[in-house]
Amino acid sequence: MKYRLSICAVVLLTISATSAQVASHAPTQISAPQKTTSQPTGKPVARVNGTVLTDRDLQSEMFTMFPYARQHNGSIPQEMEPGIRNGALKMIIFEELVYQEAQRRKMTVSPERLSRAEADFRKQFATPGEYQQFLATEFQGSQQQLREKIKRSLLIEQLLKTEVDKKSTVSLAELKAYYDKNPDRFKYPESFSFQTITILPPEKATPSQLKEGRKRADDAFRQAKAAKTDEAFGMLAEKISEDDYRVMMGYHKPVDRAKLPPVVVQALLALQPGQVSDVIQVEQAYTIVRLVKHVPAGKATFDEVKASLQKELQQKKTNDVRASFDKQLHQGAKVEVL
Repeated sequence: MKYRLSICAVVLLTISATSAQVASHAPTQISAPQKTTSQPTGKPVARVNGTVLTDRDLQSEMFTMFPYARQHNGSIPQEMEPGIRNGALKMIIFEELVYQEAQRRKMTVSPERLSRAEADFRKQFATPGEYQQFLATEFQGSQQQLREKIKRSLLIEQLLKTEVDKKSTVSLAELKAYYDKNPDRFKYPESFSFQTITILPPEKATPSQLKEGRKRADDAFRQAKAAKTDEAFGMLAEKISEDDYRVMMGYHKPVDRAKLPPVVVQALLALQPGQVSDVIQVEQAYTIVRLVKHVPAGKATFDEVKASLQKELQQKKTNDVRASFDKQLHQGAKVEVL
């Protein structure tokens, strides 16, 4: 079972195996031991201004970055491990640099805040015995060691809020300026959402097989006309359609008009939502389409995209600010990867 300090701000940042950027999350996760192909032994993996970081720190961070390790018998898939290990190593180095900078600035954590954080952390355990077992395993039973770990996490969070969060806000004016400067990005093509029932004759079908296919398609058309709802048409598609969309009740998510055969576009343009086309022949296949929604080409309004755009630009700005702060922290620092 894994326990973590969920008291720190989450700042999204792309993990890059080749850049100086580091992954971001709630800093300084405290984790109970988990199964892995190689158990940590306390071996040094990096030294930051003389402070040694060990494979225990590294593994804890790797499990934070890959929380599904429990579903892999406590191990990380071999093909993913190098990238995750590299990102985790950068992360623990970054956090140590942030912590040392907080100490250099003589930042403090109030006793009240530290006590609240300790209480919140204890609440993650089902029983006092479970908490004591964790304390014994991870901190040799020392409450003081755990307290220092929590204090460290709070100092990292506090400094990141000052140097990253507060400098990464995106104003409404910035959003609107980006929207106005990138009009093409918010345009969307004409599209159709629809359902299909398709009859597929055999490859290299003979004339008689094609005739039989048309007969089955005409029978399917009569049944489709009687289906008055999306669900009724979909259930019929599941039963008699012969293409891959039958498992999705014949439903096709919005498709760009340019990606559809002209004969299908012509049929869809003649329909109102809920109406069913005649049998359409596309090469040797026979298809019946039911229009769900027709969306003409247009441009999303600022209000429609404002929320998602703010999230996107905020994340990008956070990435940039955090990467810049990471670079600043490395200047003059002595970082050794062992």
